[in-house]
Amino acid sequence: MNQEERRIYLIREMQREMPQYADISIPEEEMQQRRLLRSLFNLRPPYPASEDFLNVQDAYLSEVIRERGIVEAKALPSVKASPKIALWQGDITTLRCDAIVNAANSALLGCWQPCHSCIDNIIHSLSGVQLRIRCNEIMQAQGHEEPTGRAKITPAYNLPCRYVLHTVGPIIAGPLRRQDCEALADCYRSCLELAASNGVQSIAFCCISTGVFHFPQESAAEIATETVLRFLETDTSIRQVIFNVFTDRDRNIYRNLLEG
Repeated sequence: MNQEERRIYLIREMQREMPQYADISIPEEEMQQRRLLRSLFNLRPPYPASEDFLNVQDAYLSEVIRERGIVEAKALPSVKASPKIALWQGDITTLRCDAIVNAANSALLGCWQPCHSCIDNIIHSLSGVQLRIRCNEIMQAQGHEEPTGRAKITPAYNLPCRYVLHTVGPIIAGPLRRQDCEALADCYRSCLELAASNGVQSIAFCCISTGVFHFPQESAAEIATETVLRFLETDTSIRQVIFNVFTDRDRNIYRNLLEG
């Protein structure tokens, strides 16, 4: 199969699984096909997936990830604040490192809004349906929503990294409170502890809670850097922590904290 054949196969299989979308016609243009496929990935419940489906999906996503490019985390320069810390602006799903951190919601099943721009959506879209299936197994065994400040670890499946660490940050709906700051620090600490206990030596953090959860960017960055630096003072197993930023504003905030 070529990429177009894989796309069409995957779209048709998911339309068969989800009959409510069976009447959607498959577009002729590649970008529209890609958008429809991603939308169906986002909407697909954590059904078991056949070996044939997974083989085609994995081949398709592997090629998509190759086209997007892969960034070697070990080649990133360290910052002045610590030889173990790097600052990098870009798409976290292109990083080849041991683990990346996903800013998840409390259901821990990824973003269900088709083609949403949040990191949770992008990670699930490129990892493959296995990620939602695995997260669902974890949540079914747990029996309740994921508390704020905790973390779970899963394989990364088709992503260049080995693992995804899922953490739920605090949602800010009014003035920033001390308990919000403590909860955000818990997110970073929980991820680092879980990473260390699973042999992770390089971990990339997104800017947890600063998107749709509305945590102020400057305060979030101060908490993130302080928590990580304090953890690295006593931990010897983690060799590299990457602060991954996407916007110019976040890059400048972190640069002032880490290079000043």
